[in-house]
Formats: sequence, C-alpha cells, structure tokens
Amino acid sequence: MTSSSFTPPAAQPLDDVAVLMPAYNGQADVERTLASFSEAARIRVLIVDDGSTPPIVAPALPGMSIDVLRMPQNGGIERALQAGIEALAARGFRYAARIDAGDLAAPGRLAAQRAYLEAHPQVAGLGMWTQVVSREGQPLFMLTPPEEPRVIRRVRFMRACFVHPSMMLRVDAVLDVGNYREAYKAAEDLDLFLRLMERYECANLPQLGLYYELNEGGISATKRRRQIISTLRLQMRYFNALNPYDWLGLAKNLLHLVTPYSTLQRVKKRLYAPRASL
Repeated sequence: MTSSSFTPPAAQPLDDVAVLMPAYNGQADVERTLASFSEAARIRVLIVDDGSTPPIVAPALPGMSIDVLRMPQNGGIERALQAGIEALAARGFRYAARIDAGDLAAPGRLAAQRAYLEAHPQVAGLGMWTQVVSREGQPLFMLTPPEEPRVIRRVRFMRACFVHPSMMLRVDAVLDVGNYREAYKAAEDLDLFLRLMERYECANLPQLGLYYELNEGGISATKRRRQIISTLRLQMRYFNALNPYDWLGLAKNLLHLVTPYSTLQRVKKRLYAPRASL
C-alpha cells in the first residue's frame, strides 16, 4: 500500500464523519479552530466540554452542525475523548476526525482522509502532515511523519509517527481495541495507536492537513515528565529487542527525560526549519 499514490475522488458527503474536539475553557480558541474548516459538504462536530467555566457554547457557523457533550466535571483529555468516541458510536458516526482547540484545519482535510479510509479498509487511523506555528501564526517547522504502515511499525518509538490532532479514526476500531484509556496519562494517543496497530494498520497522508499551534501551556509542555514516563512504560510493554529502532527510541526518550523542554524545541526548529512553509 502506497499512500503517496492515493488520489482522492470527487467531493463526497461527510455524513458519517464527525470532528471530535475536547475543550476545557478557551471559547475563543474553539471558535477559531472550527471556523478554519473548509469542506465541500456539511461538517458535523462534537465538542466535549471537559467541565469548562463558563461552559463552552457551540458557535453558529455556516455549513456546520455542532453539538456539545458536557462532562460533569473536569476529568482530563483521556476521559473526554473516551466519552466522545462512545457518543459518536451511539450516534452512528463511522469516522472521528480529531482536532484540538487552537489548531487550524487545512482546506479539504476531512474529505481527503475519509476518501483514503474508504479506499483502505484495513487502515484504522490516518494522520496528515502538519505545519507547526506559533501563537501568532508564524511557521516554525513542518512535521512529516512516515506514510507507510510497515515503516511506522518499525520506527514507532524512534520518532513521532502521528500528530494526534491530525488523525481520522474508525470509531468501531477504536472501540474494538478498548477506546482511549487513562492507563498512560498524557500519552493516551500513543497507547491507542499501539493497540490499533495490533489488529489494524495506521498510516499518514503525505499532504498538509493541520496547522498545529505550539502552546507553551499545552500537555506536551506542562505535563511533559508524565508524558515521557508514560511513553517509556509503553516502550517497555511493546519493546522488540530485535528491532534496533526500539533501542534508539528508548535512548531518545531517556534523553528527553533529562533535557529541558525549551532546548528540545530549539533543536526541532533547527532541524525542521528548512522544510517549513505555509
């Protein structure tokens, strides 16, 4: 299977796709993110309000149907996503398109991902390339994770193979492997993807799908140590001693554990800046 050879068909309805966005406060970011979607068909959205004060209000946007699922109290992104997937399944949606408040969608992202998943039924999770930007919208660096499932399986711990807010997921497959879980705090996405790859395939479309806002208050910054520890636990659980990339990935994350977050961001900008473009 070669994702780079995939050519999406003409515009199709998106009735079985729902954008899944967990949100805790940040009404303005929610509105800005949803307004960024541009598709040829009507867009369905489920906002999971994780105990916001005041509660998140669904904005009125043309071409978009928005529902809000309110959690009784703030319980974290893991519980919010778990509840969101269950709600989408109950409403009959086949695909969940992840995005976070503050990020922006590239035009046609949903149609391209749905068309690919329709053409590749063995793929349960599909990401896209991502332009990382500052809060002011300035390009910082481009994330171009590997396309092919076989490559992803080999280097899954050596590099970040998926950008979570760029993913489209098969709802039934996510439920089949146990949904999002709280077992690996701040690494709920990697936990899910590893379980999906035990029964299905995961891939990336080699085209821009997301503008990811580098937020110094986000999970990767504020819960970084917890995230790295959860990642290391997952690496040990799935560790393959015959795969040299697993050894390199283990060394990499141990290094991350002792390296300041600001230093890592400077290294990323230096490595990826030549490829950055809007």
